[in-house]
Amino acid sequence: MQILQPPGWARPRGYSNGIAASGKQVFVSGMVGWDGQGRFQSRDFAGQTRQALLNIVEVLAEAGARPEHITRMTWYVLDKKEYMAAYKDIGQAYREIIGAHYPAMTAVQVVALIEDDARLEIEVTAVIP
Repeated sequence: MQILQPPGWARPRGYSNGIAASGKQVFVSGMVGWDGQGRFQSRDFAGQTRQALLNIVEVLAEAGARPEHITRMTWYVLDKKEYMAAYKDIGQAYREIIGAHYPAMTAVQVVALIEDDARLEIEVTAVIP
């Protein structure tokens, strides 16, 4: 996996500008913050983020992939301010579950998610070398 960082560009914090990789591709559907039985154990943004990341890691494992194989993440959030207010807790959960690996990442605010109780949804692409 090669991190794409153009010369002279400021280094991004918490993500990469781009990733080049080759190998077996793994596509993970959007994961919300519910458990494996479809129940929300947390109603707050940070708690749901933690669970969504755990769900992603569990699905990746089914393909023999690990967090460091993630090449791209797309975050869909209901409330930008709620997301930004939870940065510290999100960062802690991310480092505990994903580690110090920062793929190409996009975060967008959306009007609604299909699951009414979901505060966010995270979609992932990974490449196993």
